[in-house]
Amino acid sequence: MSQTLENQVTQPVHWRVIAAAVAGNAFEVYDFVIYAYFAVYIGQAFFPVTGDYGSLLVATATFGVGFFTRPLGALFIGSYADRVGRKPAMILTVTLITLGTLGIAATPGYATIGMAAPVIIVLCRLIQGVALGGEVGPAASLLIESAPADKRGRYACWQIASQGIAVTVGGLFGVIITSSMSAENLQSWGWRLPFIFSLLMVPLTIYIRRNLPETLHESVKKEKSTANILKGMWRENRSLLLIGLGIMMVVSVTSQLINYMTSYAIKTLHLHPSVAQTSILIAGLISFFGALAAGRLCDRYGRKKVLILPVLALSVVVIPLFTWLHEAPDAARLLTVTFVVSTLITFPTTALLVVVPEMLPGKFRSTGTSLIYALGSALFGGSTHFILTALLAWTNHPVAPAYYVLFATAISLCAMSLLPESRRPEESAQPGHYLSSSRD
Repeated sequence: MSQTLENQVTQPVHWRVIAAAVAGNAFEVYDFVIYAYFAVYIGQAFFPVTGDYGSLLVATATFGVGFFTRPLGALFIGSYADRVGRKPAMILTVTLITLGTLGIAATPGYATIGMAAPVIIVLCRLIQGVALGGEVGPAASLLIESAPADKRGRYACWQIASQGIAVTVGGLFGVIITSSMSAENLQSWGWRLPFIFSLLMVPLTIYIRRNLPETLHESVKKEKSTANILKGMWRENRSLLLIGLGIMMVVSVTSQLINYMTSYAIKTLHLHPSVAQTSILIAGLISFFGALAAGRLCDRYGRKKVLILPVLALSVVVIPLFTWLHEAPDAARLLTVTFVVSTLITFPTTALLVVVPEMLPGKFRSTGTSLIYALGSALFGGSTHFILTALLAWTNHPVAPAYYVLFATAISLCAMSLLPESRRPEESAQPGHYLSSSRD
């Protein structure tokens, strides 16, 4: 896993263009996560299963389905970006996420069309999973390849910051809708409004992406197949791929725990839905500002410290935090727990999307980054909502989610200890430099 990046001078990329690149990422993440925010209502609309946790279990299992098609998107769209270019791949992902969102917004409930309703919802989640699986690699590659040598963290962090924007907007929608609508209207049709809103943003998002620069060098665009990319990547970079997957466990599990907090607050803590949605709003704001801070810290102190130290802190505080929350559940404690956990996981998540594309050669960069993120999300994130719901149902122990996070931190810390530092102290800012590889 040697450091392979070199700089080649080309046209400078203005920061506003980079912001435009991540605007599409925010749109796609928003479409994906609002399902989690309204899982309680979606479960009742499409999955009429009996029991206190019955419909929610099925709804969260369907949420997880979207994660298990992410590796397909990573494989085919990620390699497409390494063969043809980052820009066409990023336009394709927006198109796919739109199809999935349209299906969720427009599908009648189980009471109207019967078993066709849950089948359509599952298919829509599969399409959304393919889109997000193929999104991360091209976007991260474009940001890293556009950055001056000593500002890669500050460029790459915008991918996580844009996700924070998506979570914030989704959380804001949740607060407004749950505060202003009756429970009957919310269950009947109100939960569809955030999905409809996202569809209105599609033309603007596609326009923005059509005007992105292309950062894949012509020298890298060779006659190669997806199979050849995979073979070469495994032969040259398998250690980084395996370590990256290990790190993804705590990133995926903790991120999905935060998304799950709405359902947890409503079903387990019995808090008002508007309070539960406010926790997501807090998480989104922390992701935005925390990612920007993490990017700067990565450039100043190195990637590895930003990865390890917050996860160590998380392993120490997560069980006391959830115990404290359960002792006297209220809005203040819920928001405090969300604030702390969101802050601690935002830093390693940002650092991971700096170090992985930075260490991969350009010919594998999009595919490798996509696969690490998508496989980690599928293996760990996709099952988190279901596991948390099952743990709560089986143990009747409200602190059970914290123990699962503690287990994830232990695995990921072991992986982080094996990762080399990718930041080179001698790197200096050279405006307009793209990253390439000595092996491209």
